[in-house]
Amino acid sequence: MPRAKNQSNGRLEEAMAMLIQNQASFLARMSEMDQRFARNQTMLLDQRRMLAEHSRTLAEHGRILADHSRILADHGRILQALPDTIRERIGFKPPSQPGVAP
Repeated sequence: MPRAKNQSNGRLEEAMAMLIQNQASFLARMSEMDQRFARNQTMLLDQRRMLAEHSRTLAEHGRILADHSRILADHGRILQALPDTIRERIGFKPPSQPGVAP
């Protein structure tokens, strides 16, 4: 005996309803994933900006450190020459060494 058409149509309607429900669920998940992706992109951009700022700060600190090293080296030379400069200013002359003609 042939099947009734109503039973066949009922399965098709069920399948279509399930398909529509699955599509709606899929689209909702896609929308959620798009939102997550947008948040991640924003966070990534923020992190890149922070990294660039840290790099600039580090470069600036490197320049300052190099300048301070140069200043310290100059001060070291000045301090090393200070005793001789003071002796010259007060008129102190070291005794001449015996056997060496001036």
